[in-house]
Amino acid sequence: MTVCKVCFRHCDIAEGRTGACGARSCVDGEVIASNYGRITALALDPIEKKPLSRFCPGKKILSVGSYGCNLFCPFCQNYDISRSDGSEFEDRITPEELAELALKYEGRGNIGVAFTYNEPLIGYEFIRDTAKLVKDRGMKNVLVTNGTAELEILEEIIPYIDAMNVDLKSFSAATYTEVLKGDLDTTKAFIARAVQDCHVELTTLIVPGMNDTEEEMRELSCWISELKDKDGNIIGTEVPLHISRFFPRYKMNDRNATDVSKVYKLADIASEKLKYVYTGNC
Repeated sequence: MTVCKVCFRHCDIAEGRTGACGARSCVDGEVIASNYGRITALALDPIEKKPLSRFCPGKKILSVGSYGCNLFCPFCQNYDISRSDGSEFEDRITPEELAELALKYEGRGNIGVAFTYNEPLIGYEFIRDTAKLVKDRGMKNVLVTNGTAELEILEEIIPYIDAMNVDLKSFSAATYTEVLKGDLDTTKAFIARAVQDCHVELTTLIVPGMNDTEEEMRELSCWISELKDKDGNIIGTEVPLHISRFFPRYKMNDRNATDVSKVYKLADIASEKLKYVYTGNC
């Protein structure tokens, strides 16, 4: 058994097997990203779709995804790739090919590469290798993540990342553990470190009966507002928060879409602490 140290799970992976994410395998006693360069989606998207509202507005970014995820959200929007074992996805791209493709689309408003769709950090090696080449070409890198990687992984890639959107899915440790099979403290530590070195925006999907109370939104927005830079100065009030409406999906078809009025009410509450609050899917 070999321990994978990429995320909070620290999976013990037997030779020839994969971890909980479905995309890290043990080969010859070493844990590797078995999804390295294997793509499931590639699209030139508006930057606002990540969502990033205060980073290069009006521009586009070449968005790439692979397969696998280390969380088990029952409302996953991309479960067909996040829960895939990758067997149906054979297309591969090298870091050099992706960086060159990004440059090719510069004339169409592209500013770089966004690593998104599934959880990109379970294959952080591909991000690291590609992001270096993208930066060498004078372009930007964006990461869309659940923020559950260990800080050592973040330190390895953050020199090349210009902006992130991190899902802060709840502010309840119990919800993270019992519903998402995640770890809230890991995500909080990831966010607190990330804001010190790059542009960060956060997203919270409001799921009825899971994270939709006014009390939880007050706690969540208060915590964000107190985030600090490297020098200890409070910068959290400037961190944008996207509050999005839930629609029935995957294993959560047992409840209605979030009331629009609820989304707007929670956004008003968050605005008491935060300068930039956006609503989505309304």
